[in-house]
Amino acid sequence: MTLVECVERMSRRLESAKLSFGHGTTNAFDEAAWLVLWKLGLPPAAPDALDEHAARELTAEEQRAVEALVGERIATRKPAAYLTGEAWLQGVPFYVDERVIVPRSLIAEPLCDGTLESVWLPASISPPRRVLDLCTGNGSLAVLAALQWPDAQVQASDLSADALAVAARNVERHGLAGRIELRQGDGLAACGGSGRRFDLILCNPPYVNSASMATLPPEYRAEPALALAGGADGMDFVRGLLANVADHLEPDGVLVLEIGHEAAHFEAAFPRLPLAWIATSAGDDQVLLLRRADLAELPPR
Repeated sequence: MTLVECVERMSRRLESAKLSFGHGTTNAFDEAAWLVLWKLGLPPAAPDALDEHAARELTAEEQRAVEALVGERIATRKPAAYLTGEAWLQGVPFYVDERVIVPRSLIAEPLCDGTLESVWLPASISPPRRVLDLCTGNGSLAVLAALQWPDAQVQASDLSADALAVAARNVERHGLAGRIELRQGDGLAACGGSGRRFDLILCNPPYVNSASMATLPPEYRAEPALALAGGADGMDFVRGLLANVADHLEPDGVLVLEIGHEAAHFEAAFPRLPLAWIATSAGDDQVLLLRRADLAELPPR
């Protein structure tokens, strides 16, 4: 059996099992390719990895190992990243386990392709000197920000000590311990007082509304609910954030906030708030940008 034949066979198994995807891949074929390549020690994130190795013949032992991994994916309904211990975001590898959600933030797209800086940041903070990654999880956005802006100091915070342990591993993996500071705390309380201000705050918070949480497929229920559940309308964390974030932004500072499919709930909760939507591969209404001056439109605290 060649590698590509194995991928096709595993794809059919995954498809017939009616799994849910979305943790790095969006369909059965891509997930099969990822699992097969990873199990064989080949680079699954390389653009031409499948084509390059398609004709490779697998040994019987390799076929059994792939079969077992795919079988585990089907039996457990866990995201593939939990089985491999690795996820990639914008071509950068990260360690993951069940203490964190699998990194997939759409903020990574404008961050890494340069449009966040070239299109959205004012000249006075371009490039940003101080960056906060709020709700950092496994630290992926903090790492990507530090790689994108080599002169920036980055703070990454999370309520979960378990998540920060994973983030510390990724910070060390990418040699960024000197520029990324990890802090534990509830939202902006982890910043260390209102005197600590940032040019740019990135935040992929828990925003899934209660009705959606109740219908999540097993792959998503395998992730920490703390990082997903946003209350009845998904805006519990966001309300507290917007009430206080101006105190932590420089005068020209901006907040980039991911809200997924909760645009309607966001606009209902903050009807007077001027904002800009940043286009991503998932659409034009999942990542938004707020300037410090925009927050003056919020009702008084």
